Amino acid sequence: MIPKETVDLILDTARIEEVIGDFVTLKRRGSSYVACCPFHNEKTPSFHVTPSKGIYKCFGCGKAGSAVGFVMEYEHMTYPEALRYLARKYNIEVKEAEETAEQIAARQRSESLMAVSEFAGKFFQEQLQTEEGHAIGYQYFRSRGLLPETIQKYGLGWAPKSKSAFTQAAKAAGYKDEFLLETGLCAQWESDGSLHDRFYERVIFPVHSVSGRVIAFGGRTLLKEKSDKIAKYVNSKESEIYVKSRSLYGIYFAKSEISKQDKCYLMEGYLDVLSMHQAGILNCVASSGTSLTEEQIRIIKRFTENITIVYDGDSAGLHAAIRAIGMILKEGMNPRVVFLPDGDDPDSYARKHTLEEIRAFFDEHEQDGIAFKTDLLLSEAGGDPLKKANLINEIADTVADIPDAIKRQVYVDTVARQFGIEADIIQERVRKTRETNRRAEVSRRSSERPAEAVSEGLIGWEPQGDNRGAEPPSKADAPEKASSRAMMRSEDRILEPSERELLGFILRHGCSPLQFETDSEFYDPEGSQTVAEFIDAALSADHIRFCNPAYDATYQAYFALYDQGMEQEEILRYLLNGENRAVAEVVASLSTDKYELTVHNFSDALTTTDSWLVNFVPRAILVYHDKRLSARQDAINRELKAGIPPEKTLELMNTLTRLIEMKKTINIKLGRLKK
Repeated sequence: MIPKETVDLILDTARIEEVIGDFVTLKRRGSSYVACCPFHNEKTPSFHVTPSKGIYKCFGCGKAGSAVGFVMEYEHMTYPEALRYLARKYNIEVKEAEETAEQIAARQRSESLMAVSEFAGKFFQEQLQTEEGHAIGYQYFRSRGLLPETIQKYGLGWAPKSKSAFTQAAKAAGYKDEFLLETGLCAQWESDGSLHDRFYERVIFPVHSVSGRVIAFGGRTLLKEKSDKIAKYVNSKESEIYVKSRSLYGIYFAKSEISKQDKCYLMEGYLDVLSMHQAGILNCVASSGTSLTEEQIRIIKRFTENITIVYDGDSAGLHAAIRAIGMILKEGMNPRVVFLPDGDDPDSYARKHTLEEIRAFFDEHEQDGIAFKTDLLLSEAGGDPLKKANLINEIADTVADIPDAIKRQVYVDTVARQFGIEADIIQERVRKTRETNRRAEVSRRSSERPAEAVSEGLIGWEPQGDNRGAEPPSKADAPEKASSRAMMRSEDRILEPSERELLGFILRHGCSPLQFETDSEFYDPEGSQTVAEFIDAALSADHIRFCNPAYDATYQAYFALYDQGMEQEEILRYLLNGENRAVAEVVASLSTDKYELTVHNFSDALTTTDSWLVNFVPRAILVYHDKRLSARQDAINRELKAGIPPEKTLELMNTLTRLIEMKKTINIKLGRLKK
């Protein structure tokens, strides 16, 4: 762990234009710098670096942050790794905080396992150059179309026929038996407990971590006549450094291109990835020897939200793709599928076609995941009405897995058009499925919580941040709150601009006092409130939380520091350079204006900042409340159209009347209506 004082020194020393200038050619423009964005392809520079604020911002793709954030984003480093990178750049000594004996032992053990694994990787590579390795292993790789530079780059190797070659080499190098066994590189003979090689007479495919370290191996036999006792592949066993479900073959070599292309091609085997990479399709990885897992999808999500599945078109491949689509959707990502011509897998297809032909085929045959699943199941249903009804329900249940409300609604409308039925019917199925899933999740969590929490009826309520005044619902309120949450999800798009405006006021002027005149309804004779306090009081009075998760996280993080008595610049500095990159990106985005100089001069010509704030901060809050009421109206109108009991209809009509009166009052204050 890096001590806080060292982190502060690193952040104070790092100059953002120098850090980014190591990766991008910056051109001065006034007091700032511009460049073509390194995160997306563009010809006209829209990437701005502002040294005075320590912020970078691309007005094309929206990427934004600080120096440490840029290193994390560009080099795909963790927060501590980025800090250490900056420390090395500025010759700052990093003395890690003192570790406990247990922490030291765990770290040393992990490093020992890594060292053994990396030694094995070099050993297998070297064996490929021996007479045996070259004649068998190297020639096999060449017969599969792999070039020498590909074999070298990906560390491909050969495990010799001898069942003790690696064991003897590792022991001679001083590696302990416990680490050789833990990594699964060696096994024990039952007769005397002595060690022998686990990988022998096989070509070797090293598996790398995201950071590029060798953590595991896959060994393929080349024996043509295999008995039941000889497996085609032998893989490393799981260990502290290697968990199969959290590893992806090729991710280290693909991550930069995945981020640049904003797309990942997901394949099945080692050779699929190697052949595609060699052909020029660098943004592909493989799950290799395991069914796709949530952890693997989340690794990809670090670099893109777009996954295209490229599997074989046989029955197994089709059903694997259907399973993968559902998992990808649950993670809030965008699945698409491509199936290669009959008889081809990615490996064979890449070897038979040029880069341009592969890209053209992918572009032409790529299909939306849900559309693919719908077409496939429709073909299986044929003309059977019951099967078709079940199909519609299954597709609706798939749509229900999508966490984003806007994407969900788009798919609801698309599916409704495809089947020629009303969107409300699909929407109702989606709503019920999501509610069922939510209850199942609550039930699962309740089994993991203390009994007293269950007895108090608090299961459905989970605090986030400090909740800034929010309280858990009572038992009587719980069903209404749950229903309200479900109905209000559609308000995200409506409220986002207003939430952005309010958060912008906080991040730009949060610590500035609001100097209301004595005749203002907001005048407080006991002293003025700051912009942050005024907005927070207006929201917390009704226990309001922002719908946009990134805005809400930024709001909570801001006030956690504000409540400690920090000044505005200090708060922004902590948020920009903190480990939460989503928060840092929001802060950088809302603290930077592409036309700041022009707007600043223009606003100064019209009014002072103090006068501008006392006029527009209260107005922004009123607009926000007006939009919340509009969203609530829309939700009630949808519920009324859905067909509900008469007593519920009367209740909702009364609520609708109150909302209309409240909106009228707000719009009078905004000057949109006359009294």
